[in-house]
Amino acid sequence: MYYFVPLEDNYILLSWLNMKLRNECKSFEQLCERYNVKEEEILEKMKSIGYTYDNDLNKFTAIIKEDN
Repeated sequence: MYYFVPLEDNYILLSWLNMKLRNECKSFEQLCERYNVKEEEILEKMKSIGYTYDNDLNKFTAIIKEDN
């Protein structure tokens, strides 16, 4: 079975990922397995727009930089 994953636009991908994590998948690992995508590729795409996966919340959240 073919599943569409919107890899071309990182912001649309972010929205899609969080929707799938909220509604279908119990973890990022499960999402990657279900949709046959590479974890590292997705993590790199999200990092490039300032987001990271939060395992406790099961969603991608903005990276917060602490000022020292």
